[in-house]
Amino acid sequence: MTNISIVRQSKFTKSSLKHLNMDTASFQPKHIVLQSVRGNIECIYHNAPESSHCVIWLCGALGGLDGPSFGIFKMLSEQLVDDNISSLRLHYSNPGKFELCVQDTLEGIEYLKQRNIIQIALVGHSFGGAVAIQAGVESTLVKAVVGLASQTFGAQNVSLLSPRPLLLIHGERDRNLPSHCSELIYKWAKEPKKLIMLKNNGHFLREAHHELIPLLKRWLINSFKENQV
Repeated sequence: MTNISIVRQSKFTKSSLKHLNMDTASFQPKHIVLQSVRGNIECIYHNAPESSHCVIWLCGALGGLDGPSFGIFKMLSEQLVDDNISSLRLHYSNPGKFELCVQDTLEGIEYLKQRNIIQIALVGHSFGGAVAIQAGVESTLVKAVVGLASQTFGAQNVSLLSPRPLLLIHGERDRNLPSHCSELIYKWAKEPKKLIMLKNNGHFLREAHHELIPLLKRWLINSFKENQV
């Protein structure tokens, strides 16, 4: 078992919560830092009290916390708390290094396990899509995986996710990673799986921002329900 130390944990200030339009008397996102042998893993934890399920959000090769499509990871993390789903937005200790980023994700899973989270969904964008797939293969706590504009490198083991559900979303006008990448991952994967191609969308899926929020939210909620969480 991986040893994880929280080297820093802090709540957001009252003013920042006001900016997020959140009730300061209820939920407060926490900035935490998980210490690993590879370096510190910066995270924002949105805790839904007494929830047993959580989404881990993974950005691209440069890391980050907010996600594509105008910060959709941050937005959905705030919204899902109302549906009793926690979120952990994770910034890699060594962005761009695939195997190390997978290990960072597994340590995030271990942190959640210590908080009695027993059902986890992974959502990754670009490089993070492949990280989510491989981490899902390696952890039995992962019950669903979403890849947004995913790369193929690192996703070759996607068939091992089955029977857990996989959702792939890609923009047809992606110039960073062509939509063929998600088509190939879909071909490799076993059921249950779903592929959604978004017309007139680039790599960061900004054009479908308002469509993407309810789509992801609904799919994640249903995936947890199907696992009898």
